Amino acid sequence: MAPAAMTFAKSLSDARPAPFWLEDPGKPDALPALAGDERCDLLVVGGGYSGLWTALLAKERDPARDVVLIEGRETGWAASGRNGGFCAASLTHGLGNGLARWPDEMVKLEELGARNLDAIEDAVARYGIDCDFERTGEIDVATEPHQLAELHETHDEASRLGFTGLELLDADAVRAEVDSPTFLGGLWDRRGVAMLHPAKLAWGLKRACQELGVRIYENTPGLRIAASGPGIVVGTPYGRVLAHRVALGTNVFPSLVKRVRAYTVPVYDYALMTEPLSAAQLASVGWKRRQGLGDSANQFHYFRITADNRILWGGYDAIYPFGGRMSAEMDHRPQTYLKLARHFFHCFPQLEGLRFSHAWGGAIDTCSRFSAFFGTAHGGKVAYAAGYTGLGVGATRFGADVMLDLLGGEPTERTELKMVRSKPLPFPPEPAAWAGIGLTKWSMARADANGGRRNLWLRTMDRFGLGFDS
Repeated sequence: MAPAAMTFAKSLSDARPAPFWLEDPGKPDALPALAGDERCDLLVVGGGYSGLWTALLAKERDPARDVVLIEGRETGWAASGRNGGFCAASLTHGLGNGLARWPDEMVKLEELGARNLDAIEDAVARYGIDCDFERTGEIDVATEPHQLAELHETHDEASRLGFTGLELLDADAVRAEVDSPTFLGGLWDRRGVAMLHPAKLAWGLKRACQELGVRIYENTPGLRIAASGPGIVVGTPYGRVLAHRVALGTNVFPSLVKRVRAYTVPVYDYALMTEPLSAAQLASVGWKRRQGLGDSANQFHYFRITADNRILWGGYDAIYPFGGRMSAEMDHRPQTYLKLARHFFHCFPQLEGLRFSHAWGGAIDTCSRFSAFFGTAHGGKVAYAAGYTGLGVGATRFGADVMLDLLGGEPTERTELKMVRSKPLPFPPEPAAWAGIGLTKWSMARADANGGRRNLWLRTMDRFGLGFDS
């Protein structure tokens, strides 16, 4: 191993192979599994953000509504407890993606997204959820000249549409915020993103649901779904739930509605967490306003600073397992950890000698349009939302509202959106999915290395509204 590689490996030698967030001492005890039969007005399947927000909003809309939530493991153990803690207002995976797909609705979608983030901030305060919520915004940084030009184009487009709150930063300005020799400029969204502790948000939502009367059963996966007279029955390992309506918030896990499964594939994303920075180390990078950051490459990194002054560094590799098969073994990938460590010290050479305390991965549900899709089954008695593609920390609350609207059967400003009424293109069966995703990733890496120039494959994918992202 080369000396430089040895240095990166040494930085990882003490890293625990576990999600940093889920080791917080505030983690609540697991709740008992369901044994026997349950009956309710609304059954929510899934105890991540999607399911928790659905249960909470259902009780806020109608406190008398009888709501049950079942979770296959423990609340927040999957993507909701493993992500970077970026809670974004965007419902469309960014302005560019939204404009490419729903240009006529973009003003409305941005308005709804801003209202949704405001509502999350309000709920965190109202329910006393201690999740280190900081509305510091996010800076998209350019590390290549073509990325700087793209940031200027995004700013110009946002200004044309009347969107405020985006500030262009030149190299000196961005490095005054967070200092890296790789930064050439940035675009700061001052109000559109909050930083938070993702697992604490999930646990706080769990507590809030219980306080409103939601009955939660953990270690209770939903195994099958079927019509049962005027309602729906969901089978579990030790019992079943009979409900008038069902909301599915299972996201990356195979949907109980089988026809939905082709619309998503699992993508494994990985992250590192450093030990806390010393006062001198912190001064060397600045970061006094604690924004989230992400670079503008196709294969991008996201990074942020925590409440105790650690740096989370994640992204870049997006690993699709052949056939979409998920396994615990995929939660860790040492070759990706080593690559991320190398990239970290390239970005922050002044932090040489810093060690990583945790390294982990987890699966995200991605769809071909990069943003959530919605629908119903069983004659409108079952609703689902999936495909958040890494932006679920904030957008799942909006998705919960959509699912409840769809189950209610009355048109709303959300259900009338083209975004809600349309579906992404499904992924093809294997081995076509494996080959297509592999070719897309190779093409994206080439574009990053060639001034952002997209080859024929990517241009064709763009034309048909297809893509692959984490």
